[in-house]
Amino acid sequence: MDIKLLPQKLPPMPKTKTSKDKSLEWAKKAYADLKARHEKPIKFRSKLEEKIANLLEGLGVSYEYESTKLSYTIQHHYSPDFILPNHTYLEAKGYWAPEDRRKILAVKRDNPDIDIRMVFQAPYNTISKRSKTTYAQWCEKHEIPWTHFHDIPLEWLI
Repeated sequence: MDIKLLPQKLPPMPKTKTSKDKSLEWAKKAYADLKARHEKPIKFRSKLEEKIANLLEGLGVSYEYESTKLSYTIQHHYSPDFILPNHTYLEAKGYWAPEDRRKILAVKRDNPDIDIRMVFQAPYNTISKRSKTTYAQWCEKHEIPWTHFHDIPLEWLI
């Protein structure tokens, strides 16, 4: 660990000749003080979290604060716009928001045997102002059949 020595107050160096043990003790304390000054203080998200951290520290319990991320899934239900007699699901979209794209991917992931297809009002619209990816390209990338409203293939319907 590199520590830059900045003009800061360190514990006073003993003025008289000291033993190696005393010098080592002083050096360890000086290093610990420097290290403590260079660590960023933890920003807690609430006063309660800060109180718990203080309690843990007061009891000498070591802890990590928000140091890891765990994935989770929230169960939702999806109602496709149209269910055809051939068990094909049609989802109609004008504007296709990012959360709707995530929803379609989650539905396909959790229901791999369903046949869901997208019908767009404007399949060549881009998914965002800063992207060159169109709705159609996004579907192709994720292996989701798509079509323009005016060109729905007859074989999709029967």
